[in-house]
Amino acid sequence: MRILAALLLALTLGLSAAVALAQPPAVPKAKGEPCLDSAASMRRNHMSMLMHRRDVTMHQGVRATTNGLKACLDCHAVSDSAGQPVGVENDKHFCRVCHDYAAVKVDCFECHTSKPEAKKAVAAEPQGDVTPPEAGEPQPEPQAAPQPEGPK
Repeated sequence: MRILAALLLALTLGLSAAVALAQPPAVPKAKGEPCLDSAASMRRNHMSMLMHRRDVTMHQGVRATTNGLKACLDCHAVSDSAGQPVGVENDKHFCRVCHDYAAVKVDCFECHTSKPEAKKAVAAEPQGDVTPPEAGEPQPEPQAAPQPEGPK
């Protein structure tokens, strides 16, 4: 009878531990506008969408700016304590949170960067004289490029 009670206790504790481990992951909040589709649909279909985007880009030469991997990273980047985006090597990375839970390897970042690109700084002041001449102002004559000399 003691063996049966011990077995029942072990089974109960094992099931409660399994239930605790089966809780869905806490997915980091996105920073931008809502995604291309609902969260449930994106969880189910994001890989098909990314593969379709890859095929359109590679086979048809159409580069997307709004629904490619770069756009995903711009919106779903997770920052560390210093405010810098974390890479896929960090277990807090947006993709890793679910992929680790589902035991699915993330292989996109073997070729692609796993962090959003840094925004390029805009020069505070224009370099050189880039102001267009006012109407009626004399414009400088274009100078002809020097011609190479022929054989001597």
